[in-house]
Amino acid sequence: MAGNKRGSCRPIEILLVEDNPGDVRLTKEALKEGKVVNNLHTVEDGEEAMAFLRRQGPYAQVTRPDLILLDLNLPKKSGREVLAEIKEDSDLRRIPVVILTVSEAEQDIIKSYNLHANCYITKPVNLEQFMEVVQSIENFWLTVVMLPPR
Repeated sequence: MAGNKRGSCRPIEILLVEDNPGDVRLTKEALKEGKVVNNLHTVEDGEEAMAFLRRQGPYAQVTRPDLILLDLNLPKKSGREVLAEIKEDSDLRRIPVVILTVSEAEQDIIKSYNLHANCYITKPVNLEQFMEVVQSIENFWLTVVMLPPR
């Protein structure tokens, strides 16, 4: 069993790849109010995300995430490029990737699933709805789903 609360008591490791400080803050708040103990790590761009996942440079000692929340519109390396790299890497591809983005464009949705995203969620602009969406991600991915072992 993986790290969800049915399997063990260790915190769930979440990597949030998001360049919008407001969305980072809201995500932290929503996860803090949730039922599952988690460690939320944040990076602001696609290059940092890959360095974190590959434990390079300042990320050499980080714990591998159990779940990745990935925005598509990122500086330096887009979320699409990050998703493709994750799913092409035999060591990383089992980590579930939840696309959490403002884009409702059909081509973004199709491309994300073609790149093997585990799900695609459009960020609501309403504060209360945003909090509900993040909490529903937590409820589903961290209490219902069996996550792969690290």
